[in-house]
Amino acid sequence: MDRTQKESFVTELKERLDRAPALFLTDFTGLDVKAMTRLRRSLKASGAEYVVVKNRLAKRVFEGTELPDIDGALEGPTGMVFGYQDGVSAAKAVSDFAKEHDRRPAFKLGILDMQVLRPEQIDKIAQLPPKDQLLAELAGALEAPMAALAGALEAKVQEMVGLLEALRTEREASG
Repeated sequence: MDRTQKESFVTELKERLDRAPALFLTDFTGLDVKAMTRLRRSLKASGAEYVVVKNRLAKRVFEGTELPDIDGALEGPTGMVFGYQDGVSAAKAVSDFAKEHDRRPAFKLGILDMQVLRPEQIDKIAQLPPKDQLLAELAGALEAPMAALAGALEAKVQEMVGLLEALRTEREASG
């Protein structure tokens, strides 16, 4: 890569970094081209992107940003996972892929909401249910008390209707 190509690559990475709420650094040692292609496909399906980057260029990407210092993780082969939709699905995609490929790629660290995450923390995030499922569970939890209230009110209305019907029947009988 010549100087202009490097500059445009760094600019592109900065743009990706700005768009992605989640970033994970991985060590992809031992993965061949076919495996990397499968990893990229699975990440793309989960709304993420995988980019292999030279550590020197990655350091330039992080210069001047408000992101935490991650220079210690920029050693050895480095792949960047940009999670554009959410961090859970991107972490899950990498974790699931690694289970099938002898724990490769391995997480080095992650950044989520300006917080640095250790590999163990990323693995815990990967075990969370998908965002859609969490939202459905939240909606169900919010809906349950309202359904119970509606049922209780319905019962009281039915009780009132029964009482009014009994009163009408009693008055008709008495004349």
